[in-house]
Amino acid sequence: MGLFDKLKSGLEKTRQQLSARTMDVIRVFSKVDEALFEELEEVLIMSDVGFETSSEIIERLRQKAREEKIQDGEALRLALKEIIADIMGTDEEFSLSSPAVVLVIGVNGVGKTTSIGKLAAHYKSQGKKVIVAAADTFRAAAIDQLQIWADRVGVDIIKQQEGSDPASVVFDAINAARAREADVLICDTAGRLHNKKNLMDELAKINKIIDREMPNAQKEVFLVLDATTGQNALSQAKSFSQAADITGIILTKLDGTAKGGIVIAIKREQDIPVRFIGVGEQVDDLQPFSAQDYVEALF
Repeated sequence: MGLFDKLKSGLEKTRQQLSARTMDVIRVFSKVDEALFEELEEVLIMSDVGFETSSEIIERLRQKAREEKIQDGEALRLALKEIIADIMGTDEEFSLSSPAVVLVIGVNGVGKTTSIGKLAAHYKSQGKKVIVAAADTFRAAAIDQLQIWADRVGVDIIKQQEGSDPASVVFDAINAARAREADVLICDTAGRLHNKKNLMDELAKINKIIDREMPNAQKEVFLVLDATTGQNALSQAKSFSQAADITGIILTKLDGTAKGGIVIAIKREQDIPVRFIGVGEQVDDLQPFSAQDYVEALF
């Protein structure tokens, strides 16, 4: 399966929820009127596009229908697709230059460690030398899990004991990355949000070490969100944005949910680019995100 086919298959449940139901609503209503717009807004909200974003999309659809005198269902569907494509924006080229340090944050249970393993595999497949750092020292399970992924993917791991200072793990990992001439260093960090101040302090300490030890490195902070949690993922994005300077989002478990509309809400309300999406269990099922392909696959 090519990347687009994988995406299309991964978005099957969301497509049924959003696109197929949109078609059903358009078929039921013989004319383009207020009742139809209200039904369409309901469909968007049920697909986890979120209340605010859904309202904006429908308002723009009303205006477009008026201006272009749209009377026909298929033309309305295409207008809806155009509006969503406009919100998602055009794809920007994203790549990591060498050396790069990627900090991965997110609450426990969203698939953070798995995403790091798959991310390591992705960059290794591009011929880059990758090292992972187990700086989520809060849970022993996180360190063990990352070790399993490092072995499976065939990359080096830098780790210490459970309860060690995360910044000290990152310091060791940076030294190892420099000595081994690694292209990409991916650091797992603790998934604690209940105390934002701790998280902010910890990340500030880690950032200080990266800036001091690898001043020329490209630095990225990826937030991992679980697509199956829908609007909850959006509130996590808001909370983490207050604690860290997030440069990209990894959205996991998109294939297991009808809530894939959350991608649209994140783009409009947070304007943080989605960099990778998880559309399956396999190592190569974490794929670079394309906004245009997402809209195509959705419709």
